[in-house]
Amino acid sequence: MLCLGIESTAHTFSCAVLEKKGKHGKICSDIRKIYRPPEGEGIHPREASRHHIESSAGVLSECLQKAKVRINDLDLIAYAAGPGLGPCLRVGAVVARSLSTYYQIPIYPVNHAIGHIELGKLLTGAKNPLVLLVSGGHTMLLAFMMNKWRVFGETLDITLGQLLDQFGRSAGFASPCGKQIETLASKTTNYFPLPYSVKGNDVSFSGLLSAAKSLAPQGLEDACYSLQETAFAMIAEATERALSFTKKKELLVVGGVAANKRLSEMLKSVCKRQNCKFFVTPLKFSGDCGSQIAWTGLLESQTKKSSEIENTFVKQSWRLDTVQVNY
Repeated sequence: MLCLGIESTAHTFSCAVLEKKGKHGKICSDIRKIYRPPEGEGIHPREASRHHIESSAGVLSECLQKAKVRINDLDLIAYAAGPGLGPCLRVGAVVARSLSTYYQIPIYPVNHAIGHIELGKLLTGAKNPLVLLVSGGHTMLLAFMMNKWRVFGETLDITLGQLLDQFGRSAGFASPCGKQIETLASKTTNYFPLPYSVKGNDVSFSGLLSAAKSLAPQGLEDACYSLQETAFAMIAEATERALSFTKKKELLVVGGVAANKRLSEMLKSVCKRQNCKFFVTPLKFSGDCGSQIAWTGLLESQTKKSSEIENTFVKQSWRLDTVQVNY
């Protein structure tokens, strides 16, 4: 089966074609265009959606050409229905609905966060992991139980990705800022104590953000290093507690912040202590991409009928732990 996946939840507009044979999936193409805001600024939903509208035709055409398929060859279309920025989500939904209606192709709305998890499992081979989802929109510890992803810890305020982006923007970087912060942090080992807030198995980053901003004028590299070490240590503590509680023997890290090497180092140490296998989504597919949507759409098509066009809405606040997973 062939599926076209359309991703447009935030700064990325992406189309991908995936082929499913049995339990195996193959990425035939994955094309992306990323909206880049001015330095020191975050994503403006209206400007990002305009970028997606202008990029959509070219991305779709290149995606189909690289996969060497025509639209009529597709068995289904999946799109990211949420969570995300409303104006951006609607662009992907309109493209998906238009193609589905005109070419009479079944359509599937997909939860973006579950897409991160399912693509991570496909690419790493993880079977039954505790999942750490860390991105601009999510910071969650999750385990699959009774046909739903259950939350075993999450952020109480801003996400790990927002922490890095808001700090980076205050320093004049353009979003996303994670890579620049990681680069600066690698140039020093001068640690300055910052607020460390783990509450039960949840984390809170807002106090850390304020303190790191105050520290930055004294030395940006030291502030980046201290920010990373503190935030990642908080995540590592919560992850180790969740592993101990759930007795899982696999840890899978997904989402855009999964690309950070220092975070992986800390989590590998956790896995070693807990006698647990460590998996992380490959760098190329850790961020938002159409592949995560296409693969999840293929999985859902095993047990669900396609949606009627009048039911293909977008949901800006669609929590993954409300989604029934029957495949």
